[in-house]
Amino acid sequence: MLAIRYATRETRASDLYANHTTYGEPDRDVRMDYYFWLLRGNGRTILVDTGFTPEVGDARGRTTLCALPEALARLSVEPADVGTVIVTHGHYDHTGHVGLFPRAEIVISDRELAFWTGPYARRTQFAHAVEAADIDTLTRLDAAGRVTRIRDRHQAAPGVDLIEVGGHTPGQLIALVDGEDGQVLLASDAVHYYEELDLDRPFAVFANLTGMYRGFDTVRELGGAVVAGHDPAVLTRFTPWDRADPGFAVRVG
Repeated sequence: MLAIRYATRETRASDLYANHTTYGEPDRDVRMDYYFWLLRGNGRTILVDTGFTPEVGDARGRTTLCALPEALARLSVEPADVGTVIVTHGHYDHTGHVGLFPRAEIVISDRELAFWTGPYARRTQFAHAVEAADIDTLTRLDAAGRVTRIRDRHQAAPGVDLIEVGGHTPGQLIALVDGEDGQVLLASDAVHYYEELDLDRPFAVFANLTGMYRGFDTVRELGGAVVAGHDPAVLTRFTPWDRADPGFAVRVG
């Protein structure tokens, strides 16, 4: 099981945390890394999220380090090898290549897809976080019968359980995965940074603030090795896949 860093950017704490001034501390520089996750074993190849395309990254001021197709090639994974794509939520940095996988079942929260294809998704404070073309692709795949829409809890494969926590988006998912050394919790954007859990500090983008706090509680209760969704510390908490290039990917379970 790998966490693959495909992009990065430099930002400020005041841009990352909701109402940052309420904490009474100075602003600071923060790096935000962008990941997708790859699960292989028992004859299965599962992808958790699909990043953004370089074109979208450029338009949004993000630096693409290794676009998802190139990263998969480096890992000897062909798009046709992927049997399941789990979309943890609909934001642009998780859906950019969702149509790339010709044989994959696409798994997403029913609440999530319903929201992003509904009327409130067009409002600016929601719409800025998605790419319309990605949502159109998900809609087309759904119409073709390739999307599995889930609620609450779902076993995507043996040892891979998805839990709908909401908060950041209406149907934000996390994944509990049986790793070689114990349970791994792929938090995606239920936990962008570890200090969100450590300091009980919500991210700036949310659909439901109470839901985000509840998601923190759920992650704490489930335990295991938590893999945050955007924290550079993921690269130092886990073992590099390639010691000559420790910034590319790490083994998380």
